[in-house]
Amino acid sequence: MNILYIGDIVGRPGRRAVQQFLPRIVQSRGVDLVLANAENIAHGIGATPSLIEELRRCGIHLFSMGNHTWRKQEMVDGIHVLPDVARPANYAASAPGRGCVIHSCGDGSCAALINLIGRVFMEPADCPFAAVERELESLPNSVRTILVDMHAEATSEKAAMAWYLDGRCTAVVGTHTHVQTADERLLAHGTAFISDIGMCGPYNGILGVDRRLVMEKLVTGMPRRWELADGPVQFNAVLIEADADTGRAKRIERIYEITSV
Repeated sequence: MNILYIGDIVGRPGRRAVQQFLPRIVQSRGVDLVLANAENIAHGIGATPSLIEELRRCGIHLFSMGNHTWRKQEMVDGIHVLPDVARPANYAASAPGRGCVIHSCGDGSCAALINLIGRVFMEPADCPFAAVERELESLPNSVRTILVDMHAEATSEKAAMAWYLDGRCTAVVGTHTHVQTADERLLAHGTAFISDIGMCGPYNGILGVDRRLVMEKLVTGMPRRWELADGPVQFNAVLIEADADTGRAKRIERIYEITSV
């Protein structure tokens, strides 16, 4: 099984990058399952059900979220009816939505996506290690392919989760920093890992934001309203080859594409 996991999709430029690059990559690399982090698809902060549907039509099967999950009221009100969207499983039990979602693949197998959020340099949340144990325990035994999105700042926290789950899931991928890391690897017992997949969005911005606004804030110390940058867009993802019978990863490869204009 070939699995493509797309990094944080940032606003309309990020959605444009998905529309431009995803069909070719799926076809040329024989991709069976596509997942993406969608917490920034609505103008760079938050998501809405209608934009999830737009990306669903592009060929994405499962979506993870993060610290911007509740930025849009439409998602607060509508996430409970989105069977393909996972919000952090270590949010409060009273939060709407679900921390794990399952997709039925074309070969009759099923794949699960678990979303977690870190606690280092992040807003308060419950323990992600306890949360992932609960989600794994609730999965049917027939689910072998399990992807975990660890949405966190600290690379140490992401790596700790990967080693903690080594051999028990197919991959642990990091999101949130919007910068693709060069540490993709297979761990000792068959779990693929990367600290951060990166993002889909403006190439000449700073994390997708107009760089002038970011520099002004850092120089002056005054708040600025973020606007997304113009120009070329980048597409960041990882391609994971996995054994559908065992759920073990065989290889992981970074994908980094940029438009010319």
